Amino acid sequence: MNDPLNTGYFSAQELLDLGFAGVGKNTMLARNCTVIGREHIQLGSNTRIDGPTVIVAGKAGVSIGNYVHIGGGCHLAGRDGISMADFSGLSQGVRIYSVTDNYAGGSFTNPTVPAAHLKLISGPVRLEKHVIIGAGSVILPSVTVGEGASVGALSLVNRSLEAWTVNSGVPARKLKARIVIDPDGSIERELLAKC
Repeated sequence: MNDPLNTGYFSAQELLDLGFAGVGKNTMLARNCTVIGREHIQLGSNTRIDGPTVIVAGKAGVSIGNYVHIGGGCHLAGRDGISMADFSGLSQGVRIYSVTDNYAGGSFTNPTVPAAHLKLISGPVRLEKHVIIGAGSVILPSVTVGEGASVGALSLVNRSLEAWTVNSGVPARKLKARIVIDPDGSIERELLAKC
């Protein structure tokens, strides 16, 4: 029986059949997600994307690694590239922008205006291994969140963050060091060997 309140997930094979650039094993994408540019999207193994998430990919691509979770209500605007490395994750409502309008003025804004009249701010966004981003946070273009860094809920990440740090605020700033996960890499290697 179909449940209209729980539409479920696409299987990895269904995603391949829909034309994604690559799909690993045991990958799930909620059926109520909106996905544009799927031919530029790579999904790793053991990855789950909850709905209603929106993923928009341009030619620079969106690459999502192994053992990645993206919580419901996220928005990945990946025209200029977004990569999420293995074991990274987004809590609910996170927004990642690899391109944005220029809010300082001096140009038109919004995608209905011809590109010649825009001064977009753009650059790839990279989340390294073991990064976790708290609910409602926003990440702006040209940002790398270093391996193992965490970002507290409702933060604005407008610059790159150091590896293995705890960050929070508007704009996000380093609060303290974060405890390293799996320091010798043995658990990571064991899990990735199953992909």
